[in-house]
Parts: sequence; C-alpha cells; structure tokens
Amino acid sequence: MAKLSARSGAKQAKASFGVFIGRFQPLHIGHEYVVRQSLEQVNRVIVLVGSANIARDPRNPFTFEEREHMIRSAFAYEIAQGRVIVEPLDDHLYSDTAWVAEVQRRVHDIVLEEGNNGFATSGLADFEISLAGFGKDNSSFYLKLFPSWGNIQIESQFGTFSSSDIRERYFARLSDVPAQVLSPGVAEQLKEFQLSGEFKALLAEREYLDAYPQEWGPGPFVTADAVVIQAGHILLVERGRLPGKGLLALPGGFVDQGERLRDAAIRELREETEISDAKGQIPPAMLASFVEDSRTQVFDAPKRSLRGRIITHAFLLRLPDRRKLFKVKGGDDAAHARWYKLGELAPEMLFEDHWSIIEQMADL
Repeated sequence: MAKLSARSGAKQAKASFGVFIGRFQPLHIGHEYVVRQSLEQVNRVIVLVGSANIARDPRNPFTFEEREHMIRSAFAYEIAQGRVIVEPLDDHLYSDTAWVAEVQRRVHDIVLEEGNNGFATSGLADFEISLAGFGKDNSSFYLKLFPSWGNIQIESQFGTFSSSDIRERYFARLSDVPAQVLSPGVAEQLKEFQLSGEFKALLAEREYLDAYPQEWGPGPFVTADAVVIQAGHILLVERGRLPGKGLLALPGGFVDQGERLRDAAIRELREETEISDAKGQIPPAMLASFVEDSRTQVFDAPKRSLRGRIITHAFLLRLPDRRKLFKVKGGDDAAHARWYKLGELAPEMLFEDHWSIIEQMADL
C-alpha cells in the first residue's frame, strides 16, 4: 500500500498570519512588543507600513524605505526566517473602501505567496488571519472593517508614550533621541538622520507650523483649488515657501472676504500660473467657462493640513484638448508652474492631500 503523505493523513493545523498595521513614525519598543507577542500566537506576522505614499512632513517624517529599514534592523532574524513580512500600505484619505480593499489585496497576495510554501487549495480559507494591535486602541476600529479576521489584542507593557511623543522631542533645536524606547538600530538611524538636510528642513517646517495658529488662529479656514486638466496633463505649481516647500501642489489658496469660491479658485489659478493662450493671459470669464460645476467637491478631512482646520473646495477645469498646451509661468508664491503627465505623477511628490484630491477629481 502506498504511504500516506502528511497532507492526506491527520488533519493539519492551518498556517496562521497576524496583520499589524501602523505608521511607525518611528518604530519604537511598543510596536516591537506587539510583533513579538503576536509571533508567539501565529506562524508569521505581516507588518503593513501605512502612509507609504505621503511626502515627508513633521507628522510623517520618514519614508517607507526608512521605516522598513527600522523594522528590518529590529527583526533581522525573524525576517531572515520568513516570520516577519514588511509591506507598504498607501493612504486613501477620502475613501475607507479603497483603503480596506488595498489591505485585503496586500494580505491576500502575501498569504497565498508565503503560506504553506505557496500551496493553497481553498484560497484564504486554508489559513487563519488575525489583526494584531494594542488593546483599547484604534485596532478596535479596524476590526469592524475586517470582520472575517480574528483578533490578537495585546496589552502595552511600556506605558502610554507614542511615536508622536518621540517626534516632539526629536524635531527640536535641542534634538533628543530617546534611546530608552527605541531599539539600538532605530536609535542609530535617527542619530544619522539628525545630520541630514531633510532633518533641518523638517525642523524648520515644524517650527513654522507651531507658530502658524498663534499668528492666524486654529481655523477653520476656507480655501479653493483648481484641478486643471488638458490633453492628459495636469497643471501644478511647485511651492516656493513653507509649508511643503519644493512639493507640487494644485493652484489655489485662501478665499478673500466677499469673494465667491469659484472666483477665488480662478484668481489663484491666474496669479500662480499666469495661464495664457496665443492672445495672452486667459481672462477669468473664459477660464470660468471651463469649470465643470457638477464635479466641484469639498475636501474636509480634519487632519488634511498640519496648519490647522482647512476646508478646501476643488473645481475641475477641463481645457480643450490640443497638441500645444496653454502656456504657464510660476507667479505669486509658486516657485514654478508646469504641466505634468498624469501617468508620471507619484503621490509622494504632492503637498498635503493634493494627490487624494487629484485621484477623486481626475478619475485616476
């Protein structure tokens, strides 16, 4: 009689995966504790590094690659053994559905690739998947979005500090790397980053943002932005000053007293880009004729701007397709204005939530 294989004999326990979602800005020993405790309950832990598509700012100072390096330095052995898997996770600020779908896709692909050496007869049903996190934190909200997954709730062993507390001490004139709450590799990485131009730029932006509400108040403020599309291109400006100096942004700005929202968007568009055709700078009335009023949207995520509560209204202007795009030139506080191919933009090139606005308005 043929010898029975292990798979055809006694019932096998399902391979199990934990999923830990965070921004890790930066990774600290509390995060590491969750991963290590989860590894005592599951075969592998998938660490999804959120806000992977966001440009550097004082709240998200480290790129995905830098945060991946932190995790790899803390879990070198576990990663080499295939027990910790690190993947990026993008933000979808105005669509929880898109964010949930991306989490599901990432986990689906990883589990089928890594589980049982790639062997699966019934898709994800062959595996146990659980969401890991601190007890009584935002993971309870996540659980409502992933009802088919289990739950690994872990009580914190390191008090109530958070990554924001670390950033508060780190991005200061007397910068402090709190080594007592960081693994050695992460602490060393932060010390090296202190010497970089990026650190100096983030410190300057942090100081600007700290002073902003003292000068202007906490808001709410009202702004208007122009999403200008022509022949597969979008018109963007490079910000010439803080915050977000050097990042790309939609033409737009604050609404003046007694000014209508649409008029503000067109005024800012003309001031920042000097958009022109063969006859010269295009008059406001002509630009207004290109506005698709039915596509106007309000973007009001409470944390969309680090300056305070800023609510923007985005207006879509679809200009006539032509081989030669309208001429543009940076003006006002824009370092430059330029047409960009929609297919060549990357989220981390954009200021604040402007990538999310473009996704929604331009149907990307």
